[in-house]
Amino acid sequence: MKKIFMLITCAAFLNLFGACGAQKEVPQMTKDFVILNSGYNMPRLGLGTWTLNDSSAEACVYHALKVGYRLIDTARYYGNEVGVGRGVRRAINDGIATREEIFITSKIMPSNYNSPDAAIDNSLNALGLDYIDLMLIHQPGYNDEEVYRALERGVKAGKLRSIGISNYYTPRDFDRIRNAASIVPAVIQNENHPFYQNEDLQAYVAQFGTVVESWYPFGGRGNTQKIFGNETIQRLAKKYSKTPAQIILRWQLQAGYVVIPGSSNLEHIAENFNVFDFSLTAEDMQLMRGLDKGRRFESW
Repeated sequence: MKKIFMLITCAAFLNLFGACGAQKEVPQMTKDFVILNSGYNMPRLGLGTWTLNDSSAEACVYHALKVGYRLIDTARYYGNEVGVGRGVRRAINDGIATREEIFITSKIMPSNYNSPDAAIDNSLNALGLDYIDLMLIHQPGYNDEEVYRALERGVKAGKLRSIGISNYYTPRDFDRIRNAASIVPAVIQNENHPFYQNEDLQAYVAQFGTVVESWYPFGGRGNTQKIFGNETIQRLAKKYSKTPAQIILRWQLQAGYVVIPGSSNLEHIAENFNVFDFSLTAEDMQLMRGLDKGRRFESW
């Protein structure tokens, strides 16, 4: 991701181009989608928008949808739901994709845990959309079981299609929410990268049809080069004539994760989507699995 390119920022791009009940079953994977336990299709590769402001989020989202992405991840905490919504609506108006083809994720942040129903409405208003495809509790915290019940109310009201949790890292964490729920979480979005794979959690939640989605698939800012420079990843990149980023994303997809790399670089956004034209061998997947150190870079 940090190869030497002529950097085209998303803001510059903007200036230039003025159904179903929960089912307890293992998620069904296709090339591009996973069928959630809610019955909805979720794209397996999307754009993360953490650190983007409204202007750059609008441009990056529009560009991502133009090159083929259909999953866009945002959160109330990011402060860019307005920009994400503008990018989505602009792409729809330009005929790039229909609303039904685009999957939007947002999250309720801890400061809103005492008013979760209002938080859902605020996100809908900021995005300028009639519904949100996936709404998550951003992280564990006081009142989070009631926050999840608010998400369930959002589903029943037609405001949300699927719901889930983020930054819950153990079966016990997952079960605490699941046992208080009438709708099983469709997704757990966690830190996940070659050095932290947490396969035990993935295997546990699969029995409930819950999918693990990876944020920081490259380790996050300050850690990307530690992963990109890994000897095994470098060797595989050379073998497949791909970048380290593409090797990591391909591994994630084949390992059954949904993945949302973030970038403000238009070339990198396009590069990250170009991972459906090759596959890692079983031996190479095992090499990637061997990189797991059980090491997270963040603490939330």
